[in-house]
Amino acid sequence: MKAFTYERVTTPADAVEAFRKAPGSRYLAGGTNLIDLMKLGIESPAHLIDVNHIGLDSVEKTADGGLRIGAMARNSDVAIDDRVRSDYPVLARALLSGASGQLRNKASVGGNLLQRTRCLYFYSGNLPCNRRNPGSGCAAIGGFSRSLAVIGGSDSCIATHPSDMAVALRVLDAKVETVRPDGDARSMPLADLHALPGETPHIETALSPGELIMAIVLPPPIGGVQRYLKLRDRASYAFANVSVAVIAHFEDCDLSAVRVAFGGLAPKPWRVEAAEEVTSAAVSIERLTEVALHGATPTRDNEYKLPLARRALSALIDDARAGKG
Repeated sequence: MKAFTYERVTTPADAVEAFRKAPGSRYLAGGTNLIDLMKLGIESPAHLIDVNHIGLDSVEKTADGGLRIGAMARNSDVAIDDRVRSDYPVLARALLSGASGQLRNKASVGGNLLQRTRCLYFYSGNLPCNRRNPGSGCAAIGGFSRSLAVIGGSDSCIATHPSDMAVALRVLDAKVETVRPDGDARSMPLADLHALPGETPHIETALSPGELIMAIVLPPPIGGVQRYLKLRDRASYAFANVSVAVIAHFEDCDLSAVRVAFGGLAPKPWRVEAAEEVTSAAVSIERLTEVALHGATPTRDNEYKLPLARRALSALIDDARAGKG
């Protein structure tokens, strides 16, 4: 790990001001990803701004009946919040499927959104990676790609996004509130936060330098039967090969409306709203996944993900139907 300086701040305003004075700094929250990356030399910020004492750790009801989750709230605390469990159970289920109990106790929801890919080639210091070293190439393309993207990638990068929480937030139509170093605040749909790699895979989010996530905002509850399923190589402490977040509504036992987001398939949480419309007349999981994953370009190593995603969604809908009400 390269030497760095450290600064602890106590307000969001102090945090962005500290960044303004030291461009290129990194905010330190739970550190569950950043510190590992620094140990490996993948990240080497000259200055760390510790934001663990700026507040923003509460879960509050919004005026319209939604929830505002402070960016520094810990994953474990959000997962057991009574309002999250009752009104947004897909989020609670996704949070509890991530990492380990120890990591969930430390990780912040803001940091969770910004964790970087777990692509093995990204973590290798000896192989080219456009995400780690822009313009160097992508060793994953043509390499072992079992865990990598089947859709949304590019000729420059086929890494996947690792977050479980973000998949659930995507299906909930969450928004992200931020503040920039110049003091400007903004709100953006979570759908716009994560970027597809294109020719610039090193640009992973829509955040500008030093922009600090303040909160995640959930809209008022929409009801439905909510489920999250994560399929991985071992029962815990592993990233998803395929994950699915579902919010399903039924009329009697017939599926009348559904929202679906996939994880483990793409460089960002993958939801295609147009695919959900195919359920309005005749429900067909086959057709929904076909539309949602149209244009997928799997490799021999990861082509298993497409039928796995379809079967996972089908199983999840059946489970939701059995548990409706």
